[in-house]
Amino acid sequence: MREDFLHYAWQHQYFDKTDLRTTGGEEIQVLRPGQRNADAGPDFLNARLRLGEVEWNGAVEIHLRASDWQRHHHQTDQKYDQVVLHVVLTADADVRRTNGSLIPALPLGPRLAPDLLARYEALVQAPPAAALPCAPLLPQVPMLTRTMMTERALLERVERKADTLATLHEHLGHDWEATAYHALMAAFGFQKNSEPLGRLAKAVPLAVLRRHRHDARQLEALLFGQAGFLVENEETQGDAYLTDRRQEHEFLRHKYGLAEVALAAHEWNYLRLRPANFPAVRLGQLVGLLHRRPALFDALLTATSVAALGEFFAGAPAPDYWRQHYRPGRAGKVPALGKSSIELLITNVVVPLRVAYAHHTGQPELVESSVGLLSQLPAEHNQYTDLYASLGFEHRTAADSQGLLALHQGYCQPRRCLHCAIGARLVGGSAGQLRVVR
Repeated sequence: MREDFLHYAWQHQYFDKTDLRTTGGEEIQVLRPGQRNADAGPDFLNARLRLGEVEWNGAVEIHLRASDWQRHHHQTDQKYDQVVLHVVLTADADVRRTNGSLIPALPLGPRLAPDLLARYEALVQAPPAAALPCAPLLPQVPMLTRTMMTERALLERVERKADTLATLHEHLGHDWEATAYHALMAAFGFQKNSEPLGRLAKAVPLAVLRRHRHDARQLEALLFGQAGFLVENEETQGDAYLTDRRQEHEFLRHKYGLAEVALAAHEWNYLRLRPANFPAVRLGQLVGLLHRRPALFDALLTATSVAALGEFFAGAPAPDYWRQHYRPGRAGKVPALGKSSIELLITNVVVPLRVAYAHHTGQPELVESSVGLLSQLPAEHNQYTDLYASLGFEHRTAADSQGLLALHQGYCQPRRCLHCAIGARLVGGSAGQLRVVR
């Protein structure tokens, strides 16, 4: 058994409360079990209990064994002095606060219904290779429960991304345009080159970029030069375009003192990438966007549809040279920024950026409309989304895909079944619900 099962049983009061008493014999009445604490400190806060004739308001800490209190060093942590009841599976030790006072204990082991425990074990004891522990039991879960849980997981995923951008916004001096610039730079790496492109955003600060973004030649020199793509070698020797941009970069690099933060050509990743995803290609597309779209954040914020955002990205092509070269000095016809790439940028940058701004400015309606953009995008397909779709989960739009990915990564993969509405329903139902459908 894992501790989260006791959390679940206490939160929902799924145990026999007949003649409920502490190990010391005091009668217990649970007036309010408290709220789950996601931060450091006791597991449940603001609980309201009657122990004997005294009513207590405080915290509840939960362990499998009472002796875990000492193993976790709570006896020396003042955050745990607010605990008024120690709920355990097995009461194998007395525990005390930092001042030495005894904390009453409630052993739940004898009070847990066998069928409740059996339903829990049916989930968590699924083979490690099982991507979805509750798959055999899913026909017993109403579609409404599945849909609501997927939507909840979607919102959690978007909020996590928005929180990351909110932190970036704070780090960048509360500049939303700079936040959009850094977020887009990293996103154009499409995983393989996200990290070096993120560093390139730091290597060419927006304050410098703003002075030259209307001059295509200088903009290309700054970004490709700081990226390490303008160095002379066997492939680039005699290339007039690269020679010109290299000379311009030398001037700008010295002017702004950028030499120390420049990247080297070997820092970019090419392994298992199609030429259309090569870093110079993606950087060329970014340069086109930065040159033709001077107000990035405002455009991303005010777009009212996926079609408008598609035009924003697709209508700013790369410079001519980078539409004809996959790598510096290596010619070849390069495709424009594709529809699927634009959809990923909307999903991973535009939506969370707008949500972060909505939270910052107190606009809940903007959160709703921003997340709604995902419903205008087609569903993504990979091994995980296809698995859930095969089990009857709705999978029509990117909102569904993002929700299913969040469900897998946040709940199914780490076996957080009792934190999931689907798992909680299976565990908390009647004994008859344990029937496995094969």
